[in-house]
Amino acid sequence: MAIRKSKDLMAGLGDPSDISLTQGGTALHSSQYYLLPGDIRQPPRETLEPMLFSPRDNGQSSILDPSLPTLLLFECVLVYMSPSSSSRLLEWFVQINKRTQSGALGCIVYEMFGLDDAFGRVMVANLRERQIYLPGAQPYPTSESLLNRFLQTGFSAARALTLKEIRKSYITPEELERISRLEFLDETEELDLVLAHYAISWGLFLGNSDMNTNWGQWGLKQQEEV
Repeated sequence: MAIRKSKDLMAGLGDPSDISLTQGGTALHSSQYYLLPGDIRQPPRETLEPMLFSPRDNGQSSILDPSLPTLLLFECVLVYMSPSSSSRLLEWFVQINKRTQSGALGCIVYEMFGLDDAFGRVMVANLRERQIYLPGAQPYPTSESLLNRFLQTGFSAARALTLKEIRKSYITPEELERISRLEFLDETEELDLVLAHYAISWGLFLGNSDMNTNWGQWGLKQQEEV
């Protein structure tokens, strides 16, 4: 509903005659963009599959085409789900991608992890006081456990880096200096402690494709390689 009221946002949705709101204004369908409400904690076959693979309003094929490169983004999402629910979700997307021989599936996850130390316990306690719980954090105490989540759910390759590592090795000194001036940052010890408990992990599924292709090199490049 908020998108429909914005001229700037509506301008990027394609033909206005193809735009429709459903489900009380929480779902939006257009030729360029789909916004689909759903509870991804539930079995994907019951929730996502009917939405993504039903024929579209204009009679065209389904919304999701596994033969095309697909990117999943989870920004502080999976950590709020049970490990079984998040694993089931990732496995479902891999199985969907296996339906075609030409598709590529990438997934990027940004969230907190390693909360079993003193810093993490304080964070968890502070959130719990506000009735916020992190059931998905406990099984992932290390960066290695984050990348193993992808491998255990069927992805071909995976990587995980803490924000501390990214800040140290993947951002140029010039950019760090620019950011420090904006944020008036002169002490980095406390910042490094926080950044060490947040990670970006990513997985790649190529099906029968060779990992030596360009897709197989997908990921971050260290600053000296740029």
